Amino acid sequence: MPFIDLNTIQEKEVVPGFHGKFIQTKNNAIVYWKIDAGSTLPEHHHPHEQTVNLLSGDFEFTLDGKTRKIQPGTAVVVPSIAPYSGTAISNCFIIDIFYPLREEYR
Repeated sequence: MPFIDLNTIQEKEVVPGFHGKFIQTKNNAIVYWKIDAGSTLPEHHHPHEQTVNLLSGDFEFTLDGKTRKIQPGTAVVVPSIAPYSGTAISNCFIIDIFYPLREEYR
């Protein structure tokens, strides 16, 4: 399935205010997030490497205890097992890429 119409993928709310559409490839998981302003992602970690791409909105991101407000055009590389959390300052659109794929998102 090389061409995917995102409009055909059902959104899942994984954390309150975090609405994602999930694509699994052989090696990666890609998540298209619509995040409601004021929604918070609790601190957590996982064995996957993750690249966070903020496309719209303002998001406060904490990685390994360092907090930074990120804006569109910012990417954050989250190493395996690194603790991170965040809060949407405004409505946000983020694309996350995980390696390897996330079995729990299937």
